[in-house]
Formats: sequence, C-alpha cells, structure tokens
Amino acid sequence: MPELSNLALPGWVPVAAQILLVLAVAWLALRLARGFVHGIFRALIDREAREGTARELTAVELRRRMETLDGLGANLLQFFIVVIAALTILGRLGLDVAPAVAGLGIVGIAVGFGAQSLVKDYFNGALILVENQYTKGDVVRIAGVEGTVEDLTLRRTTLRDFDGNVHTVPNSAVVVASNLTRGWARISEEIRLPSADLAARASEVVDRVGLEMAADPAWHRRLLDPPHVERVDALDPTGVTLRIGGRVQATHRWTAVSDLRRRLVDAGRENGLPLLPVAPDAVASWGSAGPGRVAGVPGDMAATAAVVALDATILPGSAPGQDDLAQGSD
Repeated sequence: MPELSNLALPGWVPVAAQILLVLAVAWLALRLARGFVHGIFRALIDREAREGTARELTAVELRRRMETLDGLGANLLQFFIVVIAALTILGRLGLDVAPAVAGLGIVGIAVGFGAQSLVKDYFNGALILVENQYTKGDVVRIAGVEGTVEDLTLRRTTLRDFDGNVHTVPNSAVVVASNLTRGWARISEEIRLPSADLAARASEVVDRVGLEMAADPAWHRRLLDPPHVERVDALDPTGVTLRIGGRVQATHRWTAVSDLRRRLVDAGRENGLPLLPVAPDAVASWGSAGPGRVAGVPGDMAATAAVVALDATILPGSAPGQDDLAQGSD
C-alpha cells in the first residue's frame, strides 16, 4: 500500500486551492465592506454633528447624508476589492499581470488628457460629498435646474423637478449649489394698503394672524419665528406697503407661505381691510392660477379680500407643493 507521503497531487490542485482561498477572502471582504464603511462614516458624522458644520442639520438631513455616503463609499471599496481579487487570481493562473497594469496606467493617462471634464466630474462630486453641499432628498438649484436630489454619485447628480421631469447634471457643471431645504428659510411677504391710515390696524391683524399660526399644533414646531410686520417698506401717494417677515423650517417653506396667505385672506375679509397687491401682476402665479391671481382665490374675491404678493427673495420661480419634493418631516 503506497504511503501518503509518496502520493503526488495534480499540479492544478494547489492553484485551485489558492484561487478558492482568494475568492473566499474576497467574498468575506465584500460582505464586511458596507459595515466597515458605515462605521467609519457614522463616527465622522457623529463628531461633525457635535463639533462641526453638521450641528445645524436635523435628524432627517443627517440620515440622508449617511445613506448617501454609505452607498458611495461601499461601492468604491467593493470595486477595489474585486479588482485586487481578479489580479491575484490572474497571477495564480501564471499570467504576468505587470505588463497589463503598466498598459492600463498608460491608457489611464491618455484618457485623463482626453476626458478632463470626466475627471472634473469625479473631483467635484467628491467635494460635494465632503463639504456636504447637498444630499439625497434635498431640494436644490444647480446649473439652472431646480428639483429634488434623487441620486448622487461622484460623476453626476440626478434631480426631479416639480413637473416630474428628471434632469441629470454632471458634477463639473455645479458651480453654485443652492440648497433650499437646509436648516431654516425666511418668510418674506408684501401687502399693499391704499391708505397710510390703515397701516396700524393692518399691522395688528397681521401680527395676530402670525401668532395664531404659531399656536396651531401643525405649525408650532415648524415656525421658528412667527410671521409679523417688520417694517413699512414703501410709502407713496398711492398707498403704503408693509413687509411681513418670519422664519420656518426650510423643508416647510412653501406650505408655510401658502397657509399664511390663506389666513391673511380670511383675516382681511373678516376685518374689512382693503389689502391690495403691490402691482397688478405682482401676485404670485403659482399652480394654475395664472399671472395676477392667487391659486385658490377667485378673481372677484381678490379685488376685495386680502391678497398677498410673494416676495422674490423667498424662492423665485418656484411653486407651492414643492414640500412634496422636499419630503421633509418635523
């Protein structure tokens, strides 16, 4: 009976064993990669939430940023694991991978010169993530496009606007990023009175409406500063303009403006105050109301009831209902 020491294994068996070992290690590394990345980013974000720029972010915003970083970081680490495993297996099979790696390096340099915009996409994408300019779920305005961030990678940002259109913006095109749902936003409205004698009475009505809105259970956590008359913005022979200001959580900025207008319309009608728009076409034409009209307010009522003009400093060119895009919560 032959001794075990004299048995010769086929030459492919050790190679196969090494390949199986590489595959097993790669599989385990891929399974652990997401948890490893999550732990690192969780520690960094927790520290930033205590000491850095993330202190003003809400729990929802922190969760969105964590999901964005988790996905991108895990995918990048898993890509490198697969590449290293593939090169190791090729080496175990007796293939010389050095020339291939050198050739890929030369091709990479050539592609780098020919695709500088692509390199800039990835570089800008990395800066967007590191600086936390925006993340999934935010409503942003970038490259002349406004909408909700549905997807964010190192190369491009995908937005869905209020009409449901999907826009893909390369990150190299993001020069200025305006985040419309970060932290808080201002409420800035203007109402027009035909006579300066009505200014004091109108101010009392507006301030009372703001306090009632702040006391409403639906708004007492969302309103940071109740709407109130800040100042007389204009005074001329045709009348006086009052500016209304306040602060609200940014994700609720659009519904706050809409609800404030409704309350002012009701209060103006109840108190017999002839509040007028600043100009014939100054009333915001949100929704399908059309220029010079307020959505939900009939034309005959607009002439006698309280009509509120949206100031362009809140959000030029947007419409109520973008809270649906923001998908914010308390």
